Amino acid sequence: MTAVDQVAPPAYRFAFAPRELDAIAACNDEHGFAIVRGAITPALADEIRTDITATVTGAPVAALESRCDVAFIERAPSLLKLLECDPYMRLQHRLLGTTDLVMHRTAAIIRQPGSPPIGWHTDMPLLPPAPRSANDALNRGEWPNGMWFYLTGSSPETGGLAVIADSHRPDWTPPAGYALSGNRQFVHRAGDQAVHGGMEIPGAVQLVTAANDLIVFAARTYHAANPHLGGAARLSAGMALRPRRPRLTVPWPLPESARRFIAATPPHLRRYVDGYTGIVADWRPEVPAA
Repeated sequence: MTAVDQVAPPAYRFAFAPRELDAIAACNDEHGFAIVRGAITPALADEIRTDITATVTGAPVAALESRCDVAFIERAPSLLKLLECDPYMRLQHRLLGTTDLVMHRTAAIIRQPGSPPIGWHTDMPLLPPAPRSANDALNRGEWPNGMWFYLTGSSPETGGLAVIADSHRPDWTPPAGYALSGNRQFVHRAGDQAVHGGMEIPGAVQLVTAANDLIVFAARTYHAANPHLGGAARLSAGMALRPRRPRLTVPWPLPESARRFIAATPPHLRRYVDGYTGIVADWRPEVPAA
């Protein structure tokens, strides 16, 4: 198979209009993912794309390079507008089961043409008893971790996203010929941990979306990105919220950039940042001196 060959899509429907809240939630619960068509206006998609270009790509990005901003909300005024977008927030309320929400994580990614694929992985592997990284500290809840907009569209040819249907279940096992890494984070070819599963793995679903469509996937869903064979940079951004209770504690003090962001948040949106932890991407537990 070539890099953009696709497994036949599922027979069930997995793309919905924003008003179909129960159907979106049911598909995400049952199969671990869903697409929401026209979740935001084209104008807002344009604003978010502009913020990515102004912040993530502020410095030159080399050919074949990928770059990620893991605290995008702190530099992207457009992303705050999602909190005032009724269809988007109604979906968040339905998926999370409450209207009392707080900002959890945000990110923006740029991938240049020619960048290689990202192998199959989950953002919620088996976690150690105590966190050893920032991701360990933050990816601890069952709330949807995938709430992504591909602002230049998602397709197999342009480095778009794929998921493995039904892989969000805690007892999921890979199909014959594939295996999981020891902490269940990565799917690889059986017998060769260096080879990621390949887009032809049974259950793979290519997610083809427009710039204002939302990709939803569950906390444990295995996902991957195709190699980028297109001619223009691929821009994407995501924002995850979480229920306010129980309150999440992290092992780092609130970063100064997060303090500035919270202080600058308009009063009518302040409730969403009460409890925002920010992120120290390179955090590691202190190792006692010998």
